[in-house]
Amino acid sequence: MTKFDPRFTPDLTPKEMLELGVFGGLYFSDKPKEFPKGWWKSAKLSPDGKRHKELNYFGINASQSLAVWQAKGWIHPQDPRGWFEWYCRYFMGRRTDDDEKQIKRWLAMRRHIMQIKNNCRTGDIFCRPKQRQALLHWAYDSRKM
Repeated sequence: MTKFDPRFTPDLTPKEMLELGVFGGLYFSDKPKEFPKGWWKSAKLSPDGKRHKELNYFGINASQSLAVWQAKGWIHPQDPRGWFEWYCRYFMGRRTDDDEKQIKRWLAMRRHIMQIKNNCRTGDIFCRPKQRQALLHWAYDSRKM
């Protein structure tokens, strides 16, 4: 496998994220063929193409819509579904000129880790569930904080 940028050290693989429950099961509910079939075996995916917060690990909605991401200019044409699509492709070995921007966005999520650490007892996974779910969406394992 192609090496990751040394600054980019996600806690979770795309497969692990999908199994835990992210994006209300909506992301990749169509099971794109470019990714390994094994990713879908235990993935929590939407059965009807709609977001279901109960499919998220913390049972809470912590996502902005794709329309919001598009309006903010966060979507690169090569990854029209957003950051997680970029991460899945990066994980599979693709490298592009968008990597730097996406890694910086991932690094910026660390502020939420500090908020959890400063406001929650270690191991209290029910403290700040929305932030914890959002961190799962960015491949940080917020269950271990």
